[in-house]
Amino acid sequence: QRDMLGQGVHVALTPVLFLLLWQEAGPIEVPLDLKQPPTIIKQSVKDYIVDPRDNIIIECEAKGNPTPTFLWRKNGKFFNFGNDPRVTMQKHSGTLKIGFRPGERPEDYEGEYQCFASNDHGVAMSNKILLRVSKAPLWPKEILEPRVVTEGSPLILPCNPPPGLPPPQIFWMDSNMNPIPQNERVSMGQNGDLYFSNVHLQDAERDYSCNARFNFTHTIQQKNPFSLRVQTSRRVAESRPSFLTPSGIQSSKMVLRDQELLLECIAAGLPTPSITWFKKGAELPAKKVKFENNNKVLRVLSVSEEDAGDYVCTANNNVGMIRHTISVDVKAAPYWLDKPTNLILAPDEGGRLVCRANGKPKPTIQWFVDGEPLEVRHREMLGDTIIFRSVEIGSSAVYQCNASNQHGYLLANAFVSVLDLSPMMLGPKNQLIQVIENNRTFLDCPFFGSPLPEHRWFKNGQGSGLDGGHYRTYLNGSLEIKRTRREDEGTYTCVASNMLGKAENQVHLEVKEPTRIVQAPVHQSAVRGTTARFDCKVNSDPTLPVTVTWTKDDKPLDLRWRLKKDKDSLTISNINEGDAGTYTCMAKSAIDQDSVSARLTVLGRPDPPMDLDLSDPAARSVRLTWIPGNDHNSPITGFLVQFEEDRWEPGRWQNLTSFSGDLNSVVLQLSPYVNYQFRVIAINSVGQSDPSQPSPRYKTSGAAPDAIPRGLRGWGTRNDNMEITWEPLQDLERNGPNLQYHVWWRRKDSGEQWDSGTTPSSNYVVQNTDTYVPYEIRIQASNEFGSGPESNVVIGYSGEDKPTEPPRQLQVSNVDSTKAQVKWKAVNMSSIRGEFKEYRLYYSRKSSLVPGLVVKEETKNKGFYTTADEPSGILTGLVPFSKYKMSMVVANNRFEGPPSNMVEFTTREGVPDAPKFFKINRRTLDTLYLEWDRPLEPNGILIGYKLEYQAVNSSRPSSPTILTIPHNVTKHTLRLPDRSTRYKLFLSALTQQGSGEVFAEESPHFSNEAYIDQVDIATQGWFIGLMCAIALIILILLIVCFIKRSRGGKYPVRDKKDLPLDPVDHKDQDGSFDYHSDEDNKPLQGSQTSLDGNVKESDDSLVDYGDGGDGQFNEDGSFIGQYTVKKDKDETEGNESSEATSPVNAIYSLA
Repeated sequence: QRDMLGQGVHVALTPVLFLLLWQEAGPIEVPLDLKQPPTIIKQSVKDYIVDPRDNIIIECEAKGNPTPTFLWRKNGKFFNFGNDPRVTMQKHSGTLKIGFRPGERPEDYEGEYQCFASNDHGVAMSNKILLRVSKAPLWPKEILEPRVVTEGSPLILPCNPPPGLPPPQIFWMDSNMNPIPQNERVSMGQNGDLYFSNVHLQDAERDYSCNARFNFTHTIQQKNPFSLRVQTSRRVAESRPSFLTPSGIQSSKMVLRDQELLLECIAAGLPTPSITWFKKGAELPAKKVKFENNNKVLRVLSVSEEDAGDYVCTANNNVGMIRHTISVDVKAAPYWLDKPTNLILAPDEGGRLVCRANGKPKPTIQWFVDGEPLEVRHREMLGDTIIFRSVEIGSSAVYQCNASNQHGYLLANAFVSVLDLSPMMLGPKNQLIQVIENNRTFLDCPFFGSPLPEHRWFKNGQGSGLDGGHYRTYLNGSLEIKRTRREDEGTYTCVASNMLGKAENQVHLEVKEPTRIVQAPVHQSAVRGTTARFDCKVNSDPTLPVTVTWTKDDKPLDLRWRLKKDKDSLTISNINEGDAGTYTCMAKSAIDQDSVSARLTVLGRPDPPMDLDLSDPAARSVRLTWIPGNDHNSPITGFLVQFEEDRWEPGRWQNLTSFSGDLNSVVLQLSPYVNYQFRVIAINSVGQSDPSQPSPRYKTSGAAPDAIPRGLRGWGTRNDNMEITWEPLQDLERNGPNLQYHVWWRRKDSGEQWDSGTTPSSNYVVQNTDTYVPYEIRIQASNEFGSGPESNVVIGYSGEDKPTEPPRQLQVSNVDSTKAQVKWKAVNMSSIRGEFKEYRLYYSRKSSLVPGLVVKEETKNKGFYTTADEPSGILTGLVPFSKYKMSMVVANNRFEGPPSNMVEFTTREGVPDAPKFFKINRRTLDTLYLEWDRPLEPNGILIGYKLEYQAVNSSRPSSPTILTIPHNVTKHTLRLPDRSTRYKLFLSALTQQGSGEVFAEESPHFSNEAYIDQVDIATQGWFIGLMCAIALIILILLIVCFIKRSRGGKYPVRDKKDLPLDPVDHKDQDGSFDYHSDEDNKPLQGSQTSLDGNVKESDDSLVDYGDGGDGQFNEDGSFIGQYTVKKDKDETEGNESSEATSPVNAIYSLA
């Protein structure tokens, strides 16, 4: 909903002014500070009923200038209340207060009162007020004999309440103060009587008392109760309908206009008749008609002349039908067509007072002036109109018009005031009006003057008057803007003028954006214990502060710790049932508001079912009935019935069966010889309820077993027996005490008599059997109540023995690197002495043909199931380049036979496994240092390694580069063609059969990982040690210099002897060697520079053995020849350079 609010000086309009603005030509209001006749503004109702226990207050208030004085008439005569100490008149008012003491009679003041208010300009009078005192008389004493009635006959119990004022409310109760149930057969009529369409025997089980409630005195009077005696007969005869009320076939009803019409038809008959209604010649108006009291009452709301006519009620049962017609005549008390209104005239002006009323019958019009009958000869009259011409100052008066007929009267006061006054503004000056865009707006400018001024509106002091288009002016001075827009902002001037002058006022209009909830809360359901969130995002005019408040069920919301409100939402955590309701977000500014509501439904697990009841007992069933608990807003979808029995597993509840959620009474199928109790669990979308309270126990009688033992089988535990086993019956399958199992067996297809045995356990052993012989087996369960059904015949076998014959001529063929074909001669099936399971091949790897590779011998086996005469199979999973031995046995379920001949064979060479590891280091920007280890399983003689690399982030596709590295090399230095490119490297070992499994790695990127891998000299141990040594030497030299200088130079300076430094070992930290240029033996500064320098192309290791070329390698793969040549060439030169630039030499020179 959206509401527009007003605000005092800064608001659009007050509620009173809104009412005035809708009246195009309402009654003229004279400012109270001007002389004017009196006007009645408050009076008591015409028919005034008072409580005798309270003081009587008869209201009469009026306004006028000068202030009016008041007098009263009672029953048409002057009421001198000054002589009555019980009567007082309120100050500045004509309201009378009549007080009583205990024992005094308020009835003495009953009568017809009329108030007169007068001042110098006229007399106004009130309606005639009929004052009556409420009465609650007692029921007359009476003795009511029991009413004797025949079963099936109609009956009327009269109420006849005492006449009260106002009439009492009637209701029927029994002696236990319980209301009498009313239905189609039994109902109370509009007159208070209790009607029975037909009497039943059970109607005599209670008595019937009519009660009258007097609302004014808050008392209830009770009539002596009726008692019934119902006479029965063997056969109650049916009867056709007849009307108990109204009587006959036709009646009439008079109703006054605007009142309610009540039509009633109550019928007797057996079976009970049904009542229907219709109107002759017209349809019943659906919006005004209500059917009550099981269609026995037709209520028509706010009757009008069109509702007159014939209404027909019909009573119908299977014996016959009857009708009754009610003719409705609509009369009318007087009602206004043109009510006289105040008339304000200037001297020499003319006017008229009109008094026009209607009614049925047509009302009589009578005029009064200042409370006295108007003499027609002194006034110009035209029908119901008084005409005034050329009025003069001092001729003001109050005129009364009375319209009456036999059903009531109307009285209206209208004054004629003769004034000579220039225009005056009545509203506040320079009012600021703030309104909402696109809404209808009213600018108020109340004024007064005589003669009646003309008024006009202007905007911003320019242009012609505002009227027409989306502007509309009203006679009371208001300006309507039908749909306010931004361009309507500005200053509006209201000007009122007559022949005596003019007056003006200004209204300043500001148009604001509406306050709107743009993201509204929505209806939602939440499970108890979870969190719900209602959104409420608001857009509003930036110049208007907005307050957002929340209510729950139209009451202020208590923001407790679980409820959190922020700018755009309300969050409710840990929801419980008390949080359910309608939440309203209200955004309110000074001039408007917007609100949106959303409903929160809290879902929870259902409450446990209640009142479990057992009925309909049978040998193997019982009916269980329960009352479902509260579903907590999530419909119950099912019920789970559980049971507990006290014989086998007491205290343990087990699931019995489930039922749909719309059932609450079910028949449970039960087992014999069980002492049950039940409980029920309700299930909905949230979860399961707690279990209900247990039902009473129910014990079923015993019976013979119904079930056949399951899992019957026979098998031997020794070579001369057969053990027969089965699954024992479950506890609920026993059906009685002393459960036994009867077992029968005989050799299959022998035709022998059945052998048998009985046992309470779940197995039976047959002794002295032949080895692995088939037997027919069957079983039956029994208890004290009898034997159950027998099982079908099952085939079992006696025990197995060791096979006697080995597989013959085991041989191997088609051997490759990982598999071989195995062949052998089948054994005689009778030698297996049991169920054939498989030929079982045992094999082991004796050794590897790879020199130096030691393997652990481990025996494995593989089964072959085949019954072919010349069986064979494939042995897989062998290791290449290895020696194997194998033998074979035949196996049954328990034993293996003797082994076959032993066979040895060798697998062929295969491709190697992947290298054990593969590491890539990047210590300069364009060089990769690679290191790996031999495969764990070479699967042959290694002949080398294949290294393949390819750019992976280059903008142009490139083909991979392939290098072959000797088998005894496990380190390699690779110069990169492009330092900014990342490379993918693939390394695999080679045998004569090809390359093996690949180990793939990706090179580090120069922008991050490269510098991480690059050696930081400042953190190297050797560098730190060197720096410490240099600092110590410098300190010693400084001390020596200081000592020498302190001796005054008396000692000669010894010449320094140059000592060459030890040649630098260029071996890296990891033991690998790098190629170095002639500059590699320079001082530290030069060494730091060389770390980031480029390796010369001629020093690339790929030149020596790239593409499979033969290079010279030592045992660890370094390049001996190249290093030897380079060192011989540069040794002397390097030493001299190192000596010349050594920091140690520089230190010595200081000395």
